[in-house]
Parts: sequence; C-alpha cells; structure tokens
Amino acid sequence: MENRRSFTLPTRFVPAIEFGVLAIAIAVGVGSYFVLSGGERQHLLTPPVMALLLVSNLLPCMALLVLLGRRAAKKRAASIGGGGALHVRLVAMFSLLASVPMLLVTIFASLLFQTGVEFWFSDQARSMLVDARALTQESYRQILSYVRNEVVTMAGDLGPVLREYPTDQLEVQQFFAQQAYYRNLSEAVIFSISPKGELQTQLFYNPTDRDLSTEFDMSRVRALSNSDAITDIKNGRSRSVTRIPGVDNLYLYGGREWDMTKYLALSGRAETMLKSYQAFLGRSGSIQLRFNISLFVISLMIVGLAVWVALVVADRLVRPVGELVQAADRVAGGDLTARVAIPRRMDEIGTLATAFNLMTQRLNEQTSALVKANEQIDSRRALIEAVMSGVSAGVISVGPDRAIRVINASAANLLGVDAAAAVGKPLAAVAAELDATLAGDAREAIVQLQARGEAKTLAVKITRDDGSFILTFDDITQQLLDQRRAAWSDVARRIAHEIKNPLTPIQLAAERLKRRYGRQIENDDGTFAKLTDTIVRQVGDLRRMVDEFSSFARMPKPVFHEESMLDIARQAVFLHEVAHPDITFTLVAEEGLPPVVCDRRQFGQALTNIVKNAVEAVEGRPENSPKGEVCVSLQEIGADQLQLTVSDNGIGLPVERDRIVEPYMTTRARGTGLGLAIVKKIVEEHFGSISFGDRPGGGTVVTITLDLNVLAALEGEGAASGYTAPEESQRQAMLTRNGTLRS
Repeated sequence: MENRRSFTLPTRFVPAIEFGVLAIAIAVGVGSYFVLSGGERQHLLTPPVMALLLVSNLLPCMALLVLLGRRAAKKRAASIGGGGALHVRLVAMFSLLASVPMLLVTIFASLLFQTGVEFWFSDQARSMLVDARALTQESYRQILSYVRNEVVTMAGDLGPVLREYPTDQLEVQQFFAQQAYYRNLSEAVIFSISPKGELQTQLFYNPTDRDLSTEFDMSRVRALSNSDAITDIKNGRSRSVTRIPGVDNLYLYGGREWDMTKYLALSGRAETMLKSYQAFLGRSGSIQLRFNISLFVISLMIVGLAVWVALVVADRLVRPVGELVQAADRVAGGDLTARVAIPRRMDEIGTLATAFNLMTQRLNEQTSALVKANEQIDSRRALIEAVMSGVSAGVISVGPDRAIRVINASAANLLGVDAAAAVGKPLAAVAAELDATLAGDAREAIVQLQARGEAKTLAVKITRDDGSFILTFDDITQQLLDQRRAAWSDVARRIAHEIKNPLTPIQLAAERLKRRYGRQIENDDGTFAKLTDTIVRQVGDLRRMVDEFSSFARMPKPVFHEESMLDIARQAVFLHEVAHPDITFTLVAEEGLPPVVCDRRQFGQALTNIVKNAVEAVEGRPENSPKGEVCVSLQEIGADQLQLTVSDNGIGLPVERDRIVEPYMTTRARGTGLGLAIVKKIVEEHFGSISFGDRPGGGTVVTITLDLNVLAALEGEGAASGYTAPEESQRQAMLTRNGTLRS
C-alpha cells in the first residue's frame, strides 16, 4: 500500500506542481540563452559548462513530460471508465526507468563529443590540411615544368647535330626520335618560320593533325632566346616551344599527355577541404550547440516514448473495452466482418460483445446481398458493352438532353471520332445530321454526312424510350455505289442497243446526199454541204459515245499475262505526244523495274484515259499560261508494290472530286463521264488502288498502286484475247521524245 501511495499525488497539488515545473523550465531556458548568446559564439564552451547547461534544461523538461503523461493517462482512463490509477502508476514507472539511464547517457555523450571536437578544432589539425594543400599544388607545378625542362634540354642536345647535318639525313632523324622517346614525350616537331609567319615542319615524332601555327603566336616564338620557352597546358597535354641554340630559324616543339584529372581533383579536393575546415571552424560554436540540442531533443523523445509505451500497456489491461472501440472503428470504416472475442465470464462486457457481434453479422449479410445485386448489374452492363463492341453496326445511346451516353467502336469509326472523348458531348456536336433525325417521329432515315473528309451514307434506325434515343446505323455508301453502277451499266447497254443500229444508215445517207446532190444544187451558199457535214460529224460523236457506253457496260474479263509496265506507259504517252506537240511529255522510270502480271490492253486503255484527262486539263487552262507539262513516273515501293503516277499542271481537280469516278459524272461539256469510271473498274479488277490529289504549284496527281504478289498469282487467268505483245524492236521505237530512264 505504501508503494502505491508513493506514486500517487494529491489531486489538488497537481496543477501547482505542473505550473512550478513549467516555470523552472522556462527560467532555466532563458538563463541558458543568455549564457550561450554572451561573447563570441565562434569558440567552444568547455565540456563541463555545456554538460551542466544540458542537464539543467533536461531535468525540468523530463519532469514536465511525466506530468503531461499523467494527465493524458487520467483522461484516457476516464474515457473508458475507471479512475486511471493504473495508467498513472505505469506512466510514473516507465518514465523513471527511461529517464535515469537516458540522463546518464546524455551527459556521457556530451562530454565525449566535445572532448573529441577540441582536437579537430586545434592548430595541429589546421596545419595538417594547409600542408596537404601546399603539397598538391607543388606536385601540380612540378608536372607542368617537366615538359619545359625536357624540351629545353633536348633542344640543347639537338643544336650541335643540326649545325653540322641537315634535317633530312637518316641519322639526324633517328637521333631526333631517340631524344623524344628517351624523354617520354608524346609528340615532338622541329619546324621553321617563313618570312610570312608560316610554320614549316622539318622533322616530327608521333605527329597529330593539329595546326601548331594556330595554337602558338609565331611572333612570340620568333622572339624566344636560346634558353627561353613558351609552356602551357591544353586538353590534358603539357606543351613547350623553344629555339634550338646555334641554328638559325629552327625551333623545337614537344608535348606530353598527362592524366591531369587526378592531379586537378586532388588539388581541388585539398582546397575544398581547407575551405570547408575553415568554414567548419567558424561554425564550431553553432555545431556544439546543435549537437547538444540534438541530445536534448532525443532524450525528450525517448522519455516521451516511454510515457507512450506506459499508456499502451495500461490500455491493454482493459482489452475488452479497447477491442470494442477498435471493432466499432472498423465498422465505421466499412469493414463489416469486424468481431470481438467473447470473454469467458459473461458479465456486462460479454453481453455487450455478443450484441455487437450479432449487429455486425446482420449488417454484413445485408451488405453482401447489395454487393451481389451490384455485381449482377455490372455483369449485365459488361455483356451489353461486349455485344455493342462486337457488332459491325454503329450504336449510340442518347439521353433526353441529346447528350451521348454510350457509343460503340463501330459508331465511332463510322463517324470518325474518339469513342471516349465523344461520351458526354451533345450529339449535334459529334454528328449534326444524326441529331436532326431526332426532331420528328420517324423510326428510319437515310443520312448523308462527312466523316474524316469522306462522304458516307448511313441507314439509321431510331428507338425512342421516355425521352431517350438509341440510334442504330450501317454504312450503305458502297452498296448504293454498286447499285448505281449496276443501274448505269444497264442503261448503257440499252442505249448502245437502241442507238447504235440507226447510226450507220444515217451516216451513209448523209454522205450519199452530199455526193449525189452537192453539185446539182445551184445558187447554193454552202449551206447544204455544211448541213450534211454536221450530220456526219454528229453521227461520229454519237458513235463514239455509244462505244464508250458499250465499253463500260460490257467490259471483258481481263486476261492476265506478264507484261512490261514501262512499255505500256511508253505507248500511252507516245499516242498523245504525237497529237499534242505543244505539251511537254516526260516518262520517268526506275531502271530494272520488275514485270507486272496484267491485261495489257485494258491497262493500256486505263493509262491512256488518264493521260488524255491530263492533256484536256492542260488545254483547259486560260491563255498566257505556262507551257503544259504531263509527267508519267514508275517506281517500285518495297519489294511487292509498283506505283504509277501521272501528274499535270492543268486546271486541277473539280469541287466534286469525291464523285469523279462515278459513271456519267463529268465537268466537261462534251464528256460522257465514263472515262474515269472505266479506269477505276480496270484498276479494281487488277486488285489495285487509285487516288487523286493536288499537284504542288497547281494541277493534278493521279496515283495507281499495284500489289505485285497478288497479281503474280493471277497469271494465265481469263479467256484468250488474241492479243500479241509487240516485239522488242517495236517497243524501243515507241520511246517518247522526252522519255527518260532513272536508275
């Protein structure tokens, strides 16, 4: 009982004791401040004085920590019930056990540190660092003067020899090389200086490609005396130049490579260490103060840790209540699996623990049911997203505010947008044409829009649900194009059948009228002849149009054989070059182009049509335009593709450039609109691609790309056409005037 009373203080005296200890700590701290701030702080205080100041500040602060721990123990005990006597006793015991050893260790560490520091701040330590710096500097100077001494000595040895023998004698060269080798020179040069100040090399040893005339001032070199030298160091190389005594206008240059990094590093390190030491010496007082402050803080932290351990141990003694508190915190954090152990004795704590476990169990069951329901919803959502991403049709879900909620990959691809970025945006901002279909009550619509610069036609189906919309659409652009092409083919076949038969009798009748009655009509001003010529000419135009209709409607199946694409291009260019001498035609081809498996007649027709369009584009330019140019080029791309390009400086592509390959689409007054449609059909039947672009500076560029590997597999397919390739001599004769081969 007496021991327990010794650890317990009367409650009414505790506040007075706390204020008293606090006042003592403040008074000691103020007194220590005046002691430390008086005088010069660049000098150390004696170890006993510093240790006394440390202990005098540490004791009241430790006592204050113990009192604060006692107050915290009382407060913690009150929160869980009880008077807190156990907490207070444990805090007092742990604080005592930690404070006494800590105080002794602190005093010992302070004395030990300050005794050792006194040596490092002594004059002996400073002299040692100064001598080390001087030693490194002297070593560095010796290294720099080594080459100068060797070069001057070598010049003295070479002087007598060079006075008697010329420099081109073998013995002189050998003696010079031996001198440079024995003196460990990396390079050596004997040179003279011309009256213009130019350096002229006489002998050299291990030369480099550097120009000595730019690295040394020749006027200074010329002014050297016999024993004088110019010495420097550059790029880790110590160099020296001196005059060879007794020989007029002969100088010796010598150099040696050194690893100056080590010497410079040592010298710099010694200088840095001395400066650091001097700075450290100036801060010796503050360092001593910081060290003791560190000891002071660490001691208080250890005592505080002891008080905290005492509080933890005291808490463990009331574990059942603590477990309930922790379990309640876990439940508050969302962990519904928290449980507390049931005490063996079913007292009030046991009843509370049982009720708590039952409550958390029911909460866990209810939460699990909610989680499973959410998982099912997420699973269904994932299934819907997987189905939407897998279908080829575009699907967009739009809310009542016309904002996009869901968009699948096919819809994003068809509209040319990023699916992630489109979610949340208004449909009008992504596709205004689709947004316009939501205004009425229609469930289906055909929409035309531009996506990434390409015109597309979409078949849209609209589903409405409580103000929300689901749009499903497919790209029917190619389908419509195929239908239109088939319809035009049928129209062309009917036109050719209905018109072609009467043309020949009409033409023959007009020609017969002109021959029979042209001379019999008197007083004629030529009107009869003009009218008959007009009939014949118009019939020719109709026949040409019918021929084009027939070619488009009944284009034969291509016959694939191995052909020279260069010969095909030569023929196409030659035909137009003869007919249009005022236009410059150029054929550019790489040397050694591989043969191409194709239908020579059809591909020649396609290339002729393209060149014909280029010629017409050049002729359609305004007057006073530069001379017309048409260039056909062939080049191999990689190992399996051939690219054919036709460029001109004509009027360029029309505004409706996306429709120029459609049948009967033309911008010319006398055009049928079938030329490029036939070209596109021929290229597609050769499994190639055709594109149209603008030529830099004005004009058009047509590019055809063929896959050589695909065409090679088609060799020999198709019916016999009866076509025979021209002989080699005939092919050479088809060269254009401006044709060139490019290697």
